[in-house]
Amino acid sequence: MTGPGPAPLPTPLRALPVGRHALLVEVAGTREAQALHAELLRRRDAGTLPPVREIVPAARTVLLDGLADPRALAADLAHWTVPPLPAAEAPPVVLPVRYDGADLAEVAALWGVGEDEVARIHSGTEFRVAFCGFAPGFGYLTGLPERLHVPRRATPRTTVPAGSVGLAGPYTGVYPRSSPGGWQLIGRTDAILWDTGRDPAALLSPGTRVRFEERP
Repeated sequence: MTGPGPAPLPTPLRALPVGRHALLVEVAGTREAQALHAELLRRRDAGTLPPVREIVPAARTVLLDGLADPRALAADLAHWTVPPLPAAEAPPVVLPVRYDGADLAEVAALWGVGEDEVARIHSGTEFRVAFCGFAPGFGYLTGLPERLHVPRRATPRTTVPAGSVGLAGPYTGVYPRSSPGGWQLIGRTDAILWDTGRDPAALLSPGTRVRFEERP
């Protein structure tokens, strides 16, 4: 006999009209934003959400753009119960990684483990794209437990190579192109995160499951 499923998330929703046709919904944190984003997509696909052009999650908000009546949806949201984030059905995107990043030793020290163990832990974790931003194709991936969260570098680098795998706070990310950055670098992948000749151009999108595979 199985027990009850996960309880609905406590999701105090604060909905703020943005202009004439958009609504910004604030929640408690990233986990709640992921759950709300998934529920909005489910209702849109089921035809129970008013027509909307874009649904864009962030760390603690979800933006709905292209609404005919944002205030009506804001009033309706006050009565929603948002279920827990469902398990993703699609297989994970697998990114091959060489764990030889410039900050690998520092991350190992922060975690209190050896460098090889950083690679084992990181590649043994399943991640999920919470939201995208910073640069085209850059996904903010959640999955590491709180004890493994690390601070950003005190001094950002002026240039981080494309494909660099980094950690910052609760997130893992992969730099889709060379750019400045302050994340702790633990490795590098040859995967192409952003390709305008591909449909879709972004390899990662909100809700995508991601696994990293250690390569020599």
